[in-house]
Amino acid sequence: MVTATNLEIPDVVLLEPEVFQDDRGYFMEVWNRDEFAVATGSNPDFVQDNESRSRRGVLRGLHYQLPGAQGKLVRIGIGRAFTVAVDLRRSSPTFRGWVACELSEADKRQLWIPPGFAHGFLTLADPTYVFYKVTSYFAPEHDHTVRWNDPAIGVEWPLGGTEPIMSERDRFAPLLAEVEVFS
Repeated sequence: MVTATNLEIPDVVLLEPEVFQDDRGYFMEVWNRDEFAVATGSNPDFVQDNESRSRRGVLRGLHYQLPGAQGKLVRIGIGRAFTVAVDLRRSSPTFRGWVACELSEADKRQLWIPPGFAHGFLTLADPTYVFYKVTSYFAPEHDHTVRWNDPAIGVEWPLGGTEPIMSERDRFAPLLAEVEVFS
């Protein structure tokens, strides 16, 4: 049985699986369609699984796809990451709002980020493996990025005074006022 917690933006849901642990290790269900539907009120059709490996201090994001918005179910296989979802739905009362939580291999929690959000993360351990299921196929021609430190969004990244390690694309991405968003 999965425990679900709606975050400050209620469409984003933190999921905590039931973990069966003993001296051999542990077992858990990573994905169960029926339990996910009950926990989130959503029944997405996941079409692709993605994986990234990063060293500590890597910041990836804030990424989204338009058209072909992707819902994402994010979890950490190894390591820890500060995981962010930014509401890019112009008609939403939480437009430009963001929520974040730390996910780790220790807590085994997952974050459901529905379509219409940008997603990013900062790795907090070396190495960190991030796994995510998505609801539409990656299409490079529809891939977009919003600047990670856009003051109009105001994500409070736990950088501790250090500069994140990131791609040039992410570092110099356009500001929210300069990109196409969802209606």
